[in-house]
Amino acid sequence: MEAARRVLRNLKGTVSFGILLKASSDMRLYGFCDLDWDACPLSKCLLTRYFVLLGVSPISWKTKKQDIVSRSSAEAEYRSMAVITSELVWLRSFLASLGVFLQQLMKLFCGNQAALHITGNPVFHERTKHIEIDCHFVQEKVVARILTLSHAGMKEQPAYIFSKALGKRQF
Repeated sequence: MEAARRVLRNLKGTVSFGILLKASSDMRLYGFCDLDWDACPLSKCLLTRYFVLLGVSPISWKTKKQDIVSRSSAEAEYRSMAVITSELVWLRSFLASLGVFLQQLMKLFCGNQAALHITGNPVFHERTKHIEIDCHFVQEKVVARILTLSHAGMKEQPAYIFSKALGKRQF
């Protein structure tokens, strides 16, 4: 009961807060995904996080501990890419239902070069067969020219704020 009161007090104190959507901003969805591959020392499950911008305005973010153990950082990052691709597709559809039709491709930034190369290579072999379904989902969006992929280094990755301890300057 006390937790519910605390949540309601917090909501009451933030009624005037909101997300500013600038008119001068481009109407394009940008997604940033990242993960901690070995986030939980007990279960070895990964922690995925993503951050979505509409132009320069943050509109969606999430951090979630996955229930699956990945065999490589590329696999883990690719699963993270599949999660945010699903979110981007849903947001695009939601905006269209509100009458906002996005003309530009959505852009997804990922910190793992190997995961980006897997998307560009439609040939699967023993090392990537176990992530084939996620690969097909992301590749389908790239081939349909709905999504483009780019690398984001550690300094350009806003998704870090959801799970990594950052210094004052980086934060």
